[in-house]
Amino acid sequence: MQALILGGARSGKSHHAEQLAQQSGREVVYIATAEAQDGEMQARIAHHRASRPAYWRTVEEPLALAAALQQHAAANRLLLVDCLTLWLTNLLGVDAGQRLHTETQALLTTLPSLPGDVLLVSNETGLGVVPLGELTRRYVDAAGRLHQQLAAQLDAVVFMVAGLPLTLKGTPTWNG
Repeated sequence: MQALILGGARSGKSHHAEQLAQQSGREVVYIATAEAQDGEMQARIAHHRASRPAYWRTVEEPLALAAALQQHAAANRLLLVDCLTLWLTNLLGVDAGQRLHTETQALLTTLPSLPGDVLLVSNETGLGVVPLGELTRRYVDAAGRLHQQLAAQLDAVVFMVAGLPLTLKGTPTWNG
C-alpha cells in the first residue's frame, strides 16, 4: 500500500499518518525531511519526535529521498515520509531546478518498485492566493505537479481538513 496524505498547515495530516502507521502492525521507519535551521524549526521537530513511538526508527534525509526509500524499504516495513513540501523547499534551495527535477523523477520512478508500504505526507499549498514572488510560485507549482503525479500513481490519497480525513482515492489499509 502506498498513500499520499495531503492537507493544509495544522490540518492533522502528520497525526493521521502516524495513526495509520501504528495501526498497520508493520515496523515503522520515519523519514524526516526537515532541517533544524532555527529555534522555531527545532521546536517543531522536537514536538514531532515526542509524538512518535520511541521504537520507531527515524532517518533524517532532506534531499535524497528516493535513495533513502530504497535503502530502508522492506516487505514487512512501513516508511512514513514527513513531509514532501519541506523536501521540495530543501531542493529549491540547492540550485535553480535541476536537482529538484532529478530527485522528483527519482521518487516517482522508485515508488512502484519498493517492497513494503509507504505513507507520504505533504502540504496542499495550491488552495490559497497565488504567491507574488517567483520562487514561491515555483514552489507551489512544483508541489502541485508532484501531488498530481503521486495521486495518479499511488493506491490511496487522503485530504485532511480540521483533523478529519477525506478519502479522495482508495483506502489506506494493510493485509495481515
